[in-house]
Amino acid sequence: MNTVEQYLDAATRANTERAYAGATRHFEVDWGGHLPATADQVARYLAAYAGQLALNTLKHRLAALAQWHHAHGFADPTRAPVVRKVLKGIQTLHPSQEKRATPLQLTQLGQVVDWLDDAAATAGTRGDPAGRLRHLRDRALVLLGFWRGFRGDELVRLQVQDLRLVPGEGMTCFLPHSKGDRQHVGRTYKVPALSRWCPVAATSAWIAAADLHEGSLFRAVDQWAGIAATPLHPNSLVRLLRRIFREAGLASPDDYSSHSLRRGFAGWANANGWDVKALMEYVGWRDVNSAMRYLDGTDPFARQRIEASLPPIAPPRLALPAPTVAPVPSTTVEATITLTRFTPRVRGLTKAHRLIEQICLHPHQAQRLDADGTRYRLAIAAPDEAALEETIAMLLDEMHRIADNHQCFLVVALRDEAGGRHWD
Repeated sequence: MNTVEQYLDAATRANTERAYAGATRHFEVDWGGHLPATADQVARYLAAYAGQLALNTLKHRLAALAQWHHAHGFADPTRAPVVRKVLKGIQTLHPSQEKRATPLQLTQLGQVVDWLDDAAATAGTRGDPAGRLRHLRDRALVLLGFWRGFRGDELVRLQVQDLRLVPGEGMTCFLPHSKGDRQHVGRTYKVPALSRWCPVAATSAWIAAADLHEGSLFRAVDQWAGIAATPLHPNSLVRLLRRIFREAGLASPDDYSSHSLRRGFAGWANANGWDVKALMEYVGWRDVNSAMRYLDGTDPFARQRIEASLPPIAPPRLALPAPTVAPVPSTTVEATITLTRFTPRVRGLTKAHRLIEQICLHPHQAQRLDADGTRYRLAIAAPDEAALEETIAMLLDEMHRIADNHQCFLVVALRDEAGGRHWD
């Protein structure tokens, strides 16, 4: 490779180059397209995968096809009006909600780090050096990723020789390039030394335990406590973090990703009064739109603002005292009841007696005066003599009706001993 080719190759990020190569291979091999492509081919390619692939994935495929045509000196078919209209139609007919990683809250960070501390100590006690090294590495990775808001690919690109301890202050990390560093000038990140859940102390403990002097900071540890020479793969971070969160006892660990550390720090900083400009400078965002995607706000549902504008709730009205109602006087009456069958074959005698008790006598607080159920004491409420006579007449009619319906003779007599009255 000559000098020019070397610098041209260095100008393209390896991840981007691999992604674009995969996209063009999908267009040619999986779909059967031809390069250079026409606008009609690209439009049909988009339509073939509408609803199957996410809109952002289709846009990425278009960017890859555009890059291929520019690199090979052909006209870019992805900018044709027909392609843009098809893409807009797909967005209309197949809307999708953007998926965002669940942010790791500060209390959850503490739960995870405390568990890793205990797990490392336990592994050391039982003679498991590999387990201890993994827990120390994981603690450093989680704390450094959270307090610096690093992306997953930035964490695995950190180099031991690019770390500098500043006594009493913290640590600096130099990254030669990152996603936001389009000019590849590199950037130095400052990591604070904290009194609790400290990323600097955790990183120093991992480096000392693994005896690292140069090369990648975060590496795999095999079952014999051997340290790999190469860094962890960025794609392995999601699986690694979910395993850590699951073992630490977090709910729904599969909802987290490597972006959960970055989103968690951004949410914590925003809730604790960091202005957007300071947060953008600290994390490394270049524009406000990128920052706002990570911030939910202190009142994400606008509940507090809306509640503040609602009129106050009126105090409850005082209930008016209930009018005093004079109790209805009752008359104590003794009832004598005799039931007989029309014929010996009639079987409804017992049922008729039970219904008379339930329907006619019990509403008047009936009390049995004998074991056979022939004598009862009733309390018949009536405000005056006329009402009493009407109530008793209705009571007698209902009792006779039940007896007739069950083919029984009824002989009934009601007596008011106190008033000397009699009804039958």
